[in-house]
Amino acid sequence: MSAFNSDRRRTILAAGGLSLVAIAAVRAAGQQKEAEVTANEDLMREHGVIRRALIVYAEAARRARRDVKAIPFPSLLETAQLFRRFAEDYHERALEEAHIFPLVRKLKSPVAELPDVLVAQHRRGREITDYILKVAARGGLSAAEAESFPATLESFVAMYEPHTAREDTVIFPAWKAALGEKRYDEMGDRFEDIERKMFGHDGFEDAVKRITQIETAFKLSDLSSVTAPPPPAT
Repeated sequence: MSAFNSDRRRTILAAGGLSLVAIAAVRAAGQQKEAEVTANEDLMREHGVIRRALIVYAEAARRARRDVKAIPFPSLLETAQLFRRFAEDYHERALEEAHIFPLVRKLKSPVAELPDVLVAQHRRGREITDYILKVAARGGLSAAEAESFPATLESFVAMYEPHTAREDTVIFPAWKAALGEKRYDEMGDRFEDIERKMFGHDGFEDAVKRITQIETAFKLSDLSSVTAPPPPAT
């Protein structure tokens, strides 16, 4: 093989190697981008934790009406503490009220009216959380609370179910559209920074772990137990 052909072969092989490296880099970047959690996905995952806490509250209300001694009050207290720190202080105050609602209020559409209602419900929710914290820390109900306590938990659940559903399907999509792709990506990074600053680690993963432990204490961890029975014959 001539020196020319040998040099040409090495050049081609080198170029091919560089191409393979470039392809691998592109693939890795694509995989990394796919693995990233977007801002709206993050918000809706957090709503998943909130909804699981609501299931605990609904179960506590049912037990309060049947047999209050069946309520594991330490776990109910932990649920309220989780709701206060993760749902109210972080998700509501640090994300929604600070970064999402102000932009949505500026939109020229009916969606701009929703943040005022949602904030009012946040405030009411915090009042109810204060109440649950006090009752759960006490570890029992007075005779006067036998009816008011489960009714309060039920009203809390009844408020937050449509509240989170409206945010997922109306508020968050409107906010994303108003931001544009570049600013939306930037907000995803900012939300991650806020999460690390508040919790010092992955706050979502910790919240999932805690709510799972609470569900176990309430005997709610078996998902198959809530499978609906077949419908009646027609």
